[in-house]
Amino acid sequence: MLTMLKILAETGRQTIPDVTKVALPAIFRGKPEIASTPCESGCTTCRDLCPTSAIRISNSTVTLDLGACVFCGECADECPADKIAFTNDHLVASNNRSSLVIAEGDVSSITFDPDLVRKEIVGTFGSSLKLRQVSAGGCNACELELNACGNVNFDMGRYGIEFVASPRHADGVVITGPISLNMSEANQICHDSVPDPKVVILTGACAISGGVFANSPALQRAYVDRYNVDLYVPGCPPHPLTFINGVLTMIRSKHA
Repeated sequence: MLTMLKILAETGRQTIPDVTKVALPAIFRGKPEIASTPCESGCTTCRDLCPTSAIRISNSTVTLDLGACVFCGECADECPADKIAFTNDHLVASNNRSSLVIAEGDVSSITFDPDLVRKEIVGTFGSSLKLRQVSAGGCNACELELNACGNVNFDMGRYGIEFVASPRHADGVVITGPISLNMSEANQICHDSVPDPKVVILTGACAISGGVFANSPALQRAYVDRYNVDLYVPGCPPHPLTFINGVLTMIRSKHA
């Protein structure tokens, strides 16, 4: 008992009363901001360093695609003009793929478009959402963070959001990994086994864009273009709070 009290005194309360009102430590790499200050003439350091080609430079204007970013931080560390800085904003999930592209001078939060949320999602899953997770060739990092979503710290089950063992018991699928050729058929079978209406969530850079494997011939990503994606959760891997808050925003959205 004394040992437990000592641990509690040293670490503080580990449970999170409200996951929608949590600020992560400053060291956490969340949404990046790109300053409007000019680059050094001809400099392409950030673009050349990026392992997933998430950074583009057009007419000396820098953009960064969070759907491909692995949050390695090399661009911020090596930029001679200090144009790129990572904030601790973990609320980066969106239902609009184009919203994940960060432009110079954009200091606002990632936008979530209520009009893109299908009405059946809010009407059917507003208070309960069961999800089947598919690891489609991932490294297991995203899977570990998704597993943490249900632990005593984050406890997304309190919001009625849970992972289930069978797609026939699920309301949607959560895809992690770049969708390898070997997993493409299994992924499709899982999708088809989920009753309609079904939710599709892409979690992690690999699922959203292919990540570091984007141009590999070992991938089969036709699935991403075949179906409507209801939620994109960036990260490598995403923080549990990023996933939980993204899902909550989706199922609690109100249509205009």
